[in-house]
Amino acid sequence: MFSINQKEFEEIINAAVASLPKQYVQHLVNVALIVEDEPTSAQRQKLALRHDQTLFGLYEGVPLTSRQGATKLLPDKITLFKKPLEQASNSLDELRSRISRTVWHEVAHYYGLDHSQIYGLERSEPS
Repeated sequence: MFSINQKEFEEIINAAVASLPKQYVQHLVNVALIVEDEPTSAQRQKLALRHDQTLFGLYEGVPLTSRQGATKLLPDKITLFKKPLEQASNSLDELRSRISRTVWHEVAHYYGLDHSQIYGLERSEPS
């Protein structure tokens, strides 16, 4: 397990968002990006997570593809869970990589992509 303070964690998140392709960042509007230590029991229940499953991030909101022109919506929320990300990492570089992938994954949900589409895009990107 690798651990850093809250400020450093948030700086890595900001760098991950800044490194996203511009077409994703420029349309990322009315989205709160927050950090929590762990998912709540309600979040775990909603996702039907087993006790042995972990969660690095969570998108909550109405994906752009489902809005049908609606503009007066509550802000969407992307939560990154600090402790699970740290517990799965053995170094700062590994933590940065996990945070970056998690940010991308949750932003992709904001754009309406499902897991199979996200994983397909990840596989098609050059290493």
